Amino acid sequence: MTSLKTRLAHSCFAVLAVAFALLTPAARAWDAEGHRIVNALALASLPADFPAFVHEPANAERVAFLANVPDRWRNVDPWLRQSGGSWCDHFLDIEQLADAGLDAHAVPSLRYDFALQFAVGRATHLDKFSAIDPLKDADHTREWPGFAPWAIAEYFAKLRSAFGYLKAYQEAGGTPEEISNAQADVVHVMGVMGHYVGDCAQPLHTTIHHAGWVGPNPNGYTTWSGFHSWIDGGFIAKAGIKSAELTSRLTVLEPLGLAPRADGRDPAFVAAMDYLIAQNELVEPLYQLEKAGLLGHGEQPITPEGRAFIEDQLLVGGRMLGRLWLAAWKTAPVDTYLRAQLVKRPIAASPEAKPAAPGEPKK
Repeated sequence: MTSLKTRLAHSCFAVLAVAFALLTPAARAWDAEGHRIVNALALASLPADFPAFVHEPANAERVAFLANVPDRWRNVDPWLRQSGGSWCDHFLDIEQLADAGLDAHAVPSLRYDFALQFAVGRATHLDKFSAIDPLKDADHTREWPGFAPWAIAEYFAKLRSAFGYLKAYQEAGGTPEEISNAQADVVHVMGVMGHYVGDCAQPLHTTIHHAGWVGPNPNGYTTWSGFHSWIDGGFIAKAGIKSAELTSRLTVLEPLGLAPRADGRDPAFVAAMDYLIAQNELVEPLYQLEKAGLLGHGEQPITPEGRAFIEDQLLVGGRMLGRLWLAAWKTAPVDTYLRAQLVKRPIAASPEAKPAAPGEPKK
């Protein structure tokens, strides 16, 4: 029988988890359907020569399912909000970079280098930042602006690695089980990576104005805290947007330029940051649509203008994700260390080479 102490401990943990959920602001972009749409569009955008196993029905469904996993990581264990499932990986409040004296076009591509720079910049410009309420910062993440482009670049590197060791198994005699497992790893990274790329196609994940306009508001934009949630899923559900309706608008993917840079920064990170900066430029146009009553919440109807904006952003996310997947596959080198180990394996005797049975002529 479970002891009273154990039951109380479990109850306290459950209460703590709920408290974290209530105190930590949501960092979700696109509800489940929106994230599935982005991943589905990315799959549909891939060229015909992309590895075919990804499009097998079970794998395509897996990619779509995994699009929502990073949001689920935080549903059970609140401590994942700071590591592993960090909610900071889902956004970047770009305005805070300038407040800390940093240039969004020049921040370092290594996560910890950036964290150190930002911490120093924040401490140097405390007058630019609001005081943090400790009651709303139980996971100690409020001092950070977000790490979304770093998360995207890191998953891109993981995908290149997965393709690299898949190529090694395919070229150097990997067993069918090894190749199958390596393919499963590719599918997993593709699906989870899609969540973060999809997040950043939602402009409210690039700004301090993520849940209603904050600070000076001369244009009278909404301060409604539910604005973010409405864009994430309310509009998509009310408008009935589905990926099948959008695939006809996909165009041939353009190669993602990832040439080495003179400044030494990771080109995949720079591409991710440029992507976020471009979506940040749409924050005010999105608020203008809301002010004009074109985003369909409450009694407002779904309008062509509102639908076009949301559909365009889902397509932007799908195209960017597809380009990153394509670049990871095209640029992934064969895992030479693994390949070297594989070629050292003793060659298994084939059925044709087995010793002849007594009385049986040798082949």
